[in-house]
Amino acid sequence: MSIKMSDVAKLANVAPATVSRVLSQPHLVSKDTQEKVLKAIKELNYQPHMIARQFRKKETKTILVVVPDITRPFFSEVLKGIQHKAVENGYRVILGDAENDIQREGEYVDLLFQKQADGMILLTARMDKNRIEEISKQFPLVLACEYIDGLDISTVSIDNVSSARKITEHLIRLGHSKIAHITGPMNVILSRDRLKGFQQAMNSHSLPVEPTYIQEGDFSLESGYHQMIKLLSLENPPTSVFVFNDEMALGSIKAVKDSGMKVPDDIAVVGFDNLNMSSIIEPNITTIDQPKYEIGNKAMELLLQLINGKEIKKKKIVLKDEILIRESCGSPASKRSITPFPASTK
Repeated sequence: MSIKMSDVAKLANVAPATVSRVLSQPHLVSKDTQEKVLKAIKELNYQPHMIARQFRKKETKTILVVVPDITRPFFSEVLKGIQHKAVENGYRVILGDAENDIQREGEYVDLLFQKQADGMILLTARMDKNRIEEISKQFPLVLACEYIDGLDISTVSIDNVSSARKITEHLIRLGHSKIAHITGPMNVILSRDRLKGFQQAMNSHSLPVEPTYIQEGDFSLESGYHQMIKLLSLENPPTSVFVFNDEMALGSIKAVKDSGMKVPDDIAVVGFDNLNMSSIIEPNITTIDQPKYEIGNKAMELLLQLINGKEIKKKKIVLKDEILIRESCGSPASKRSITPFPASTK
C-alpha cells in the first residue's frame, strides 16, 4: 500500500500542510513538531514524491558532475569529495562521462536547460569559453581541476605551473640537466600549464630544452610507455623525465624495465597527482600530491552557495599541493615539501 502525506499527518497528529512544511521549509516549524513528523515518516517509511516536489519548488535536489574520462583513477577521489558534501546537504549526484568529447560535454549541459539538475560542476573545461561563460550566467556552475583563464567563474584547482616548476627543480637539484617531459594532450590547459612550469624551471637555470625531449601523451599508461620508448631511442637520451601524470609515469617505468634498464639507476622518473598506485609499485613514484578530495568538496561547497543565491567574494580557489619524494627519482624518500631555490639562483 502506498503511504500518503495524509497518513503521516494522521500518525503525527498534525495537518498535512505541516508535514509539507517540515519537508520543504523546516525553519517554519517548531522543533517538537519537526521531531513528531520525522518520527512518523520513519515509522511509516514515507517517501516524498520527488517529481511533485520539483514541480512545486522548481528544484531537483540533483547536481550534475561532468568528467572528461571516468576511467582515469584521478577523478575517483574528487568525485568522493563532491558526493560527500552533496549528500550532507540533501543533494544527489548525477555523473556524466564526456569521454573527452566536447560535443558530449555540451549535451550534458542541456540537462540544466531541461531543469533536470539545479547546478553543475565541470571537471573538464574544453567547451568554447564564451559558451561556458553564458551558461554560468544562467545556472549555478563551478569549474574544478581544469579551468579557463580570464573567466569570472568559481574555480577550484591547484597552481599547475608552480607545481610543475617545483618537481622539475627537484630533478635539477639532483644534478640532472638532460631532462625530458612527457606532456598531456596539448589541447588541455593543464598540459600547457605543466609544460610552462617545466620550461620555467629549465630556463631559470639556463638549461636547454631539447625539442625532442618534449613528447605528447594522452594521459594513458600506454602513451607513457610509447613516449618513453621514443625518448630512450634518442641518440642522446635524457637522464630524467617529468611525466604529466602518474598513469603515464607507470607506463614510462615499464618501458624502462622492458628496455633492460632500471629506474632510477639509469633514468629518473617523476609523475604528478599522487594516485594510490604510485606508492605501491616498485620503485615508488616521486610525484605531486593534489588534494583531490578537498578539490571536490570545496567545489560542491561553492556550488551550494551559488544555488542558494549567496554571493561568492573569492571565486578562484587555489589549494596547496605537495611534492612527495620517493624512490623513482633516486633521492632519499621524504614526505615533506622541498625548500624552493632562492630567488637569486640562476
